[in-house]
Amino acid sequence: MALSVSRSSTSFSSLLLIPFLLLVSHYSSEAQPTELSTPAIVKGLSRSFYKSSCPKLESIVRNHLKKVFKKDIGQAAALLRIFFHDCFVQGCDASVLLDGSFANPSEKEAPPNLTLRPDALKTLDDLRALVHNTCGRVVSCADITALAGRDAVFLSGGPDYKVPLGRRDSVTFATRNTTLANLPAPASTVDALLLSLGTKNFDATDVVALSGAHTIGRGHCNSFTSRLYPTQDPTMDTAFASSLKLTCPTTATVNTTVLDVRTPNKFDNKYYADLVNRQGLFTSDQDLFTDERTRGIVMSFSKNQKLFFDKFVIAVTKMGQMGVLTGNQGEIRANCSARNSDNRFFLQSSVVEGWAQF
Repeated sequence: MALSVSRSSTSFSSLLLIPFLLLVSHYSSEAQPTELSTPAIVKGLSRSFYKSSCPKLESIVRNHLKKVFKKDIGQAAALLRIFFHDCFVQGCDASVLLDGSFANPSEKEAPPNLTLRPDALKTLDDLRALVHNTCGRVVSCADITALAGRDAVFLSGGPDYKVPLGRRDSVTFATRNTTLANLPAPASTVDALLLSLGTKNFDATDVVALSGAHTIGRGHCNSFTSRLYPTQDPTMDTAFASSLKLTCPTTATVNTTVLDVRTPNKFDNKYYADLVNRQGLFTSDQDLFTDERTRGIVMSFSKNQKLFFDKFVIAVTKMGQMGVLTGNQGEIRANCSARNSDNRFFLQSSVVEGWAQF
């Protein structure tokens, strides 16, 4: 469940989709929101938070993303990755969207986030502008990021589910070291994953389910070539390794390849079939099948897509409520990449246009 990839890729740990092979609209009219025994909603959030202040919020986000994904399905994985990287560092507060400076670099400048796709970051601010133009400045970038993550899953074939809303935007961001400490690397073992995520109240089933985000996206060669050179990782299928060496002929290659060799553009359970067949790209993927503590979960998900979807919804809902700011905490940014205090001209313009609500 590694979290890094190339600038042209993206998502939980390097999610990005390749050319559009899905008809996104096919999925948008089918599945109904999943109703499960999901985690309790934390104080300050609500599934009906914007019922009065911005009743069209979710339709605005979904309708815009349908258009975006029709042109570039790769942004689905990119947006999902941004959501994961935001929540795992300092909580789901849109801190990963903030720009820093040379003297004070932000989370965005930390190594795992250098490859966040610029067009996906722009999509989030485009959504912010659409929502604020309709409702005024009442919806946070953090909530827009959470909704975009949900719709990235659904519009690429995954489950639909309800997202508790009411997050506020942070006015601070994490340091480089804090960011590195909270985003598991592609070379992470199950030991490292369970230890890291266990401190955030995720169990083994949560870890395996969240790793399923790698059912879409791409990974950068330098995230996995240690499994190819100088000697091949024995847990990797030989034919799979040979095909990867064509894409990544050296450890310095900057190419990318799909995370799920079976259905790289569809959010489904085929990622787990990859692992059973020793075709996981990262150590953090394949070790889920190698390790006895998580192998049974991988096998169950590979055979039962509904089970995977149900467990993913539980885990991602839990993740989406980590460290949230609510009530009078933080702010609602007028620009997702800047604190309001850093963007006074834009803020004053917003007030003139009736966006003065916080």
